[in-house]
Amino acid sequence: MGIVTTMAGLNGAAVRMRDRFEMFERLFEQSPQMRDVKAIIQRVANSDATVLVLGESGVGKEVVSRLLHHRSSRAGKPFIKVNCAALPLELLESELFGHERGAFTGAYQPKPGKFELAHTGTIFLDEIGEMPISVQAKLLQVLQDGEFSRLGGDRDVRVDARVIAATNKSLAALVRRGLFRADLYYRLNVVSIYVPPLRERKVEIPSLVDYFMECYGGGPKPLSPETMERLMAYPWPGNVRELENFVRRLIMLGSESVALDHLRGPSAAEPREEPQPEPPRPGPVSARELRGTIGLREATRRAAEAEERRLLTEVLEQCRWNRLSAARTLKISYKTLLTKIKRHRLAG
Repeated sequence: MGIVTTMAGLNGAAVRMRDRFEMFERLFEQSPQMRDVKAIIQRVANSDATVLVLGESGVGKEVVSRLLHHRSSRAGKPFIKVNCAALPLELLESELFGHERGAFTGAYQPKPGKFELAHTGTIFLDEIGEMPISVQAKLLQVLQDGEFSRLGGDRDVRVDARVIAATNKSLAALVRRGLFRADLYYRLNVVSIYVPPLRERKVEIPSLVDYFMECYGGGPKPLSPETMERLMAYPWPGNVRELENFVRRLIMLGSESVALDHLRGPSAAEPREEPQPEPPRPGPVSARELRGTIGLREATRRAAEAEERRLLTEVLEQCRWNRLSAARTLKISYKTLLTKIKRHRLAG
């Protein structure tokens, strides 16, 4: 009886998860920006290409990443999330790659890392821009070779996990500042998906309010025209997450006016302190191209080539075309830099 109850619970959870994904996919149809996002998801879901999801905090980067997994051949396999900003250096490496007994003080038993737990599934690296350089080198090895060694171990561990990374920062800017490896950036940025802020897709707000109302037990309850007008005028610096918090507050307080008092007026929206990601330029890869006939392999090749050329040009100009300095900034050899300059026909 217990097993039957447990299985019924698991099946019910699976149905709820499926319904949630279908709801978000319908929601994506409401704005042209999110229709483009959905088109890219549908086109790349069944490949094993690494995907970089860009966007401000709270826009729904994790939802997009979970949709990618849900629509892929790896659906039903593990989806493992790691927040790279939530752990200090010494713990992040162990969390990602595991450790052997005695690897550090307190490591009394061997422990598999998140990559091993994500085997045959997907690993979602949130806030990838916060990953320390030393851990970036090990991640690059996984992306290149599909293997790594646990902390304190000397045995190679083979792993088959699709990598989806997300950031609210410009990784290209971090590369220029020497805070992110250029080679890792190229490996991660095979396909990029830019999730626009809520202020650019306000048509979704009424449906999101209804969805969060149902999620938190408020049931379908129409808001007054005045409240909805205020929500549509508000710039939502915290994006969808801020709207979700508004609905939760509304349900708890039971008063639209009191809940609205917690929102800053449209004129009071402070500038965000965090650097915002750069939306992908039209040249490398776009939803239109992916809907067309060039195919994913050619689209991703063009994307990588265009992004590499752009980054090389920016770093060379920043270094006043001092090639030794540029090679150090990019963390590549001088010879490799010269080869890339020649291939891209760059001249200073």
